Order: sequence, then structure tokens, then C-alpha cells
Amino acid sequence: MKAFVLTRYGGPEATELREVPAPAPGPGDLLVRVHAAGLNPVDFKTRDGMLKIVQGYDMPVVMGNELAGVVAACGANVTGFAPGDRIFARVPKDRMGAFAEMALVPADHAAHLPASLDFTAAAGVPLAGLTALQALRDELKLQPGSRVFIPGGAGGVGTFAIQIAKWLGAEVTTTASPRGRALVERLGADHVVDYTTQDFGDIVQGMDGAFDLIGGDTLEKCFSVVKPGATVVSVAGMPEPRTATKDLGRGALLAALFWFASFALRTKARRHGVTYRYLFMHPSGAELAELAALIAQSKLEPVIDRIFPFADIAAAIAYLESGRAKGKVVVRMID
Repeated sequence: MKAFVLTRYGGPEATELREVPAPAPGPGDLLVRVHAAGLNPVDFKTRDGMLKIVQGYDMPVVMGNELAGVVAACGANVTGFAPGDRIFARVPKDRMGAFAEMALVPADHAAHLPASLDFTAAAGVPLAGLTALQALRDELKLQPGSRVFIPGGAGGVGTFAIQIAKWLGAEVTTTASPRGRALVERLGADHVVDYTTQDFGDIVQGMDGAFDLIGGDTLEKCFSVVKPGATVVSVAGMPEPRTATKDLGRGALLAALFWFASFALRTKARRHGVTYRYLFMHPSGAELAELAALIAQSKLEPVIDRIFPFADIAAAIAYLESGRAKGKVVVRMID
């Protein structure tokens, strides 16, 4: 089968599209014929070696973290799925494998597709949708009337975050360029700051929480726009100790490393009376089924920026890496 393989840590030259053996399902696995796969910043960060302290891989390894396709075979212990089922999933972090014609998915990572959702749209849901759900509901604990700030609302995670925050009853403030403004307003954003002409630090105040998707100065500025006692969750900053223990299930050594690495950020947060939390999302078929139900009820819309053929996956990653995408970028294996 064809697969997009990482041969070593490095730039685009460290990856290639090649023939590899098809995988065989274990007792709890689904073997999936992949119709489409979503791209995410974690893909090029993995390629570059930026995440190898968190999750290393034996090379070569098939890349890719989310997919949509049809179940080709089920492991002996699988229940709830059968060959021919249309599914989508966030694949395991420790083995990846979505950028291929066939992939393995633990059954408890997968969910059935809503009848209304095609494979290309579905492929962009799992990672970004679960990240937004877990950040907003589980970490920020948004409730009706909560005021949340989501910088970067027109991106892959941001388009889900705006809609999920509104579903949870929150009032949403986001940032966008003039090109992205119409999109975030259509998705439900209540207030939009034009980051090309305005500094949100001068405008946004008194938020009950913030979900940072940008990192850097944007993250640090988020500490000043939320109320004392609030939490700022980031997927673009520096991991902190709970990232190691809660999200990654790792021990004291990695937690200590993250403690030192995030010390400056946590100190700045404390000066504002704010809690800083870095989130590594966890795969969950049950939560993905919740997102599927929202999509079926027209309460959640996957936003797809561009679809590339699988043969052009290197170009797709380059486009994602350029930062121009509004919504998700997807590669299609089967037309």
C-alpha cells in the first residue's frame, strides 16, 4: 500500500511517499481503508523533531494522526463495529499511521460517521474537534453565560472551538484577519478583534477563560485579559507538569522537565492570579461520537479550507505550515 513515511527527523526532505506492507489488526483494532486524512500542526512538528522528547518513533514510521474511512476488518475482541462501517478516528499518538491507504485504529478511538458527513469533511474533525471539546468543556468548564477568549478563531482548532463554545452557552470573543472575519462570525463569534489593526490586549477584558491557539506573545497577553482565578489553556505554548502526568501518563522525570521549561510562563500567569494549562488532547471514541451527534444535528460544521490528492501530500503539509489555512486541510486517498 502507499503511505507517507517519516524516515528521520528533519525538514520536508525527511519524508516520502512509498510502498509499505499493509498492517494487520490486533485483537482490539479496526483495519480501516482510509478515504481521507486530516492534517495538523502536530504533523510537521513531529517531522521536525520538536515533539520527540514527548513521543519518539522508530524510523521509518507512517505519519498522520486522524482519518476517515471504511472498516475493512475487525480484531477478535472488537464489538460495536463491522466491516463496511463508515468511521472516523484520532489514531494513537504512539504509532500514528493515518497517512496511508490502510491504517489501524483501536476500536475505542473510533466513532461512526453521521450519514450527512462525507469522508473529506469527517477526516478534519477528530483531532481539532476533540481538542476544542476537551479544552473548553473539561479544562475551562464553560457554562451558559461564560465569557471566553479564543485567539486564532479561523484556524483548524479555532473553527471548532467557536462552535463548541457557543453550544456550551458561552459568549465568544476571537481574533481574525479581515479575510477570516466573515467565517468566524458565521460560526457564531460574538466579538471579533482584527489582529491586523488592533491589539486585543487593549480591547478584551474580564474573560472567564481563554483558549490560546497561537502561543508566544499572544499566550502571555491572554493572562491579562482573563479574570483573576481564571484559567488559560494553550495548545501552542510550553507543556507544564500536568501535561506529563494527566495528558501523557508519564512520570516524575518528564513532569520535572516540563516544570522547568514552563517556569517562566507559569510565573507570569501567577502574577495575574491566573492558572496556566497546556493541553495534549486524548483520543476518545465516546467523545468523537458526541461530536458526530452535534454534526448530525447541524450544531457543528467542519470547516475545510483545501483538499489535496494523496499524491500531493507534501504540498498539503507545506500549505498548512504556511499558516494561511482557514479551517482544516485534508488529503484524499479515494475519490
